[in-house]
Amino acid sequence: MASFGDLNRVNTNIQSLDSQLSLNQINKQMAENQLRMSTGKRINRAEDDSAGFSIATKLRSRVGGLSQAMQNVGDAKSVLDIAESSFGTIMDNLVEMKGLATQAANDTLGEDERGFIGDQLEALGEDINKIADQTVYQGYDLLNGNDDTTTLSGSLSLTFQVGERESDTIEADLNAVNVGELFTDGGTTADSLGNSDGDGAVADGSAIHADPAGTAGAANPGGALSFETDAGTAANSADYRSFINAVDSAITTMSENVNDIGITQSSLSVREQTLSEAISANESAKSRIMDTDFAKAQSESVRLQILQQTATSSLAQANNGPQSVLGFIG
Repeated sequence: MASFGDLNRVNTNIQSLDSQLSLNQINKQMAENQLRMSTGKRINRAEDDSAGFSIATKLRSRVGGLSQAMQNVGDAKSVLDIAESSFGTIMDNLVEMKGLATQAANDTLGEDERGFIGDQLEALGEDINKIADQTVYQGYDLLNGNDDTTTLSGSLSLTFQVGERESDTIEADLNAVNVGELFTDGGTTADSLGNSDGDGAVADGSAIHADPAGTAGAANPGGALSFETDAGTAANSADYRSFINAVDSAITTMSENVNDIGITQSSLSVREQTLSEAISANESAKSRIMDTDFAKAQSESVRLQILQQTATSSLAQANNGPQSVLGFIG
């Protein structure tokens, strides 16, 4: 800073140097202010605010994870919607089977008529297997149980990542709903009463039985209904009355499956709402740290422009100061 007598020296213009320093500082501040307004960010480099930059980076990472989790929730709901739609179609088939079985249980029908109904029921069973086999999402057979290619039974367990932390998951078990699972006892060959002997024959003399799910490469990979004994004896009205219980059991199983999907869908909807609120809160926190306050920045820009003009004027006056020394010589 210039002191008393500095204007009497020519080689070093202290007042000019002070004015240059002030002008350079103002120009630097103006450049930083213009950068903030052009990018919309208060912190453009770590040196602007190292602590704020670190905090904002973590918040940005969290928002990225939460946003992807939101998409995961949407995908998970799509998977369950597909499964639920197929469950509804299978339930319709079971309801139709219940009506046909009730009709065949009436002794007003002859053997030929019951045979026609039996063929219809077998076809409905095949349709159930086809629905289960064609319900696929991203390579997953959703309704044929586990994804082991050697079997079509049990249940398919899916883990949905619904948050940005490792523990933020929701489990969903989709039970197999082919004929082999809906009408057999524990995966073994069973008749309509649930009795089984494990070799495909009927244990208690009933003509109606369901083959187990079997393997993926078998002729009936999802199992099959049969309405006659191995000897070719057709099912009678008593057999169909027993089969009504099997259909009721299958309908109950499907109702439980739909209920389980509904519970999981409800959990996903709650998580979706939570994620939306968390994204908004974290984005707001990041914005307060990183984003430019344009009203403040514009006011600062006006202040710096005035200071720049005064500093330029002061520098011009300081550069003219040493000329007063010429008066000593004249």
